[in-house]
Amino acid sequence: MEDAPTSTTDDSAFYHRGMREMQERFGARRLADRLEELTVHDHVTDADRAFIDEAAMLFLATADDQGRPDVSYKGGHPGFVRVLDQSTVAFAVYDGNGQFRSLGNIAVNPAVGLLFVRFDPPWRIRVNGEATVQFPDDDPVLVASFHGAVAVVVIRTTQVFPNCGRYVHRSSADISTYAPALGHEPPEAEWKQMDMIRPYLPETPAPA
Repeated sequence: MEDAPTSTTDDSAFYHRGMREMQERFGARRLADRLEELTVHDHVTDADRAFIDEAAMLFLATADDQGRPDVSYKGGHPGFVRVLDQSTVAFAVYDGNGQFRSLGNIAVNPAVGLLFVRFDPPWRIRVNGEATVQFPDDDPVLVASFHGAVAVVVIRTTQVFPNCGRYVHRSSADISTYAPALGHEPPEAEWKQMDMIRPYLPETPAPA
């Protein structure tokens, strides 16, 4: 198999100038271009779907309108995140702390990144795209299809690609008892019972 040609421009749809500078510093530009050619796609493949549909957790990266980043852990029973079609991934938004950091960022900047991690055997998949938030009055059927969800984040994918899992620690954990599921009523979070917090709780659950 022939090596992929080295790009003649600093930027590409996948790599910007800062990434190129680091690739040049470490002599990794040809490798980076080859990985882009072999692994990066704008849609969800069958293999990606199998991985994502089984996920019980993900990490969500967002940024505000000034580009300041934030990252959040999202978890639930397998099925809380699912592939709707080859270009669309969606996950349930459950009761949270009312700060609305992720949803607030999406409201002003739809660019998001999702990182899926499997611990055993270790592997990762990244999904980049543009997100919208669907509430029950926007799409009641979609939201109702995610048990326990107060909203659903829908991502139109622009880049999907795997990551080597060699640095992923081999560990498995039970699904949190706070994750909604049919036939299971999650307990109230202990921190919500604190006197310094309880007066400030909204009447309806607030998404994370």
